[in-house]
Amino acid sequence: MTPARTFRTCDIDSAVEFTAPVHRDDRGQFTNVFRGSDFRSAVDRPLFAVRDVSFNVSGRGVLRGIHYTAGPPGRAKYVYCPHGRVRDYLVDLRVGSPTYGRSVCTELSGDNGRALYIPIGVGHAFLALEDRSTVVYLMSEEYDPLRELAVSALDPELGLSVPPGLPIARSERDTAAPTLAEARAGGLLPEYRSCLEAEAALWQ
Repeated sequence: MTPARTFRTCDIDSAVEFTAPVHRDDRGQFTNVFRGSDFRSAVDRPLFAVRDVSFNVSGRGVLRGIHYTAGPPGRAKYVYCPHGRVRDYLVDLRVGSPTYGRSVCTELSGDNGRALYIPIGVGHAFLALEDRSTVVYLMSEEYDPLRELAVSALDPELGLSVPPGLPIARSERDTAAPTLAEARAGGLLPEYRSCLEAEAALWQ
């Protein structure tokens, strides 16, 4: 029997995790990682108009993030890992959100068929657990380096779970990123209400 396609809401307001069945045979495997009807059932609207598709490939121990895009308009994302294995983190950076400061951790891999819908204003990071782990992003806006911001993924206040003994590699930008408290004090974090308005505008 074919496993059922499922979705569940995360512990961060409006974020959703999807799991698709992975079909395997002697040729390899196949996964339908996105289906419009399932997305509509979970989010009550179609996927945003995709304006940017990107991917990166990371070695074991590479930690990227926590990244987010200044708004408005910000960027909503649909993220999955077709190859390798990553520990994926979402952090609610939206000041005024009922889940502000909360984080969730999900394992994404080519073997488990999981994907995440990341609302505008929710920060994203991942830690590669295997070499050549690949993460693909479908995004609602084109990349603008001047609007891309970061919060430290190793901020003790956030307490993101990192496997002990795993050597961590970060970019200079991510290493220098402020803590959550510093980013909030500096007025760098998005406001919850403006994020909801920008999100609604994606479907107007």
